[in-house]
Amino acid sequence: MSYSPIIQKTIQYIENHLQTNLSLDGVAKQAGFSKYHYHRIFQREVGVSISEYIRYRRIANAANLLLYTDKKIIDIALLYCFESQEAFTRSFKQYYRLPPGQYRKIMSKLLFQKEEIKLKNDQLLKGWILSGSHPSHYEMGIDREVFHKGNASGYLKSVTVEEIGEFATMMQEFKADKYLGKRLKLSGFIKTKGVEGFCGLWMRVDDHLHDVLQFDNMSNRPIKGDNEWNHYAIVLDVPENSAVIAFGVLLSGKGHVWVDEIAFEEVDNHTPTTNIDFTSELLDEPVNLSFEE
Repeated sequence: MSYSPIIQKTIQYIENHLQTNLSLDGVAKQAGFSKYHYHRIFQREVGVSISEYIRYRRIANAANLLLYTDKKIIDIALLYCFESQEAFTRSFKQYYRLPPGQYRKIMSKLLFQKEEIKLKNDQLLKGWILSGSHPSHYEMGIDREVFHKGNASGYLKSVTVEEIGEFATMMQEFKADKYLGKRLKLSGFIKTKGVEGFCGLWMRVDDHLHDVLQFDNMSNRPIKGDNEWNHYAIVLDVPENSAVIAFGVLLSGKGHVWVDEIAFEEVDNHTPTTNIDFTSELLDEPVNLSFEE
């Protein structure tokens, strides 16, 4: 059974209620599970407990307010449901290694310095390349204001898209050697704005002849429109004759997509694959030649 739709529903609920009291009971109720069962599902699918997820999302939003507003630290702490400024400071230091006041002072200076340096798109994201049908009509880069965790996210957005069907991807490729014969899960958090076509994660497994062995681009569960941060995953088998694994985030048509916390992990055969099978069943003989059926 795939729990992704349930996880996405409850993450959306969490994102919409970060400034209110959230409990494991309340979140589990949204999913329709007992809190103990849902805690195990969430931990397995997302990689952290529900309480830790809520905590670091509140801290990440607080970090954004520290850098881009002049709100008082105590007001930010109370906004995100911390009992006191001291409790907020303790949690903040766990993730950013600095107390909130020093973080605001030091990181603000660094951001202003970076804004004065204009880099080309291909220099902005180490290891990533921009590809697709019309890559010149899109832009990829680092966003230090919008992020899910930490200090930055990657983004892909349309700039001069003119026709339906144009698409671009920010992507990477790596050797499949370490994963031969295994089942591999690609996951990450995505946020979107104004996506008119669709977007999503994608992953492809090729052999030495560049033939596609496994593929999923989320076209059967596309992300469209405006969406807050949510968790998405792709699961593919890596056959023994695999050579290359390619992956990335795809944007078709106009829009803006942010991606953060991309991760790979091996999963067992109880985790269903999301492979899209484009092969059709070969018939024994031709049918409906008179078009009467």
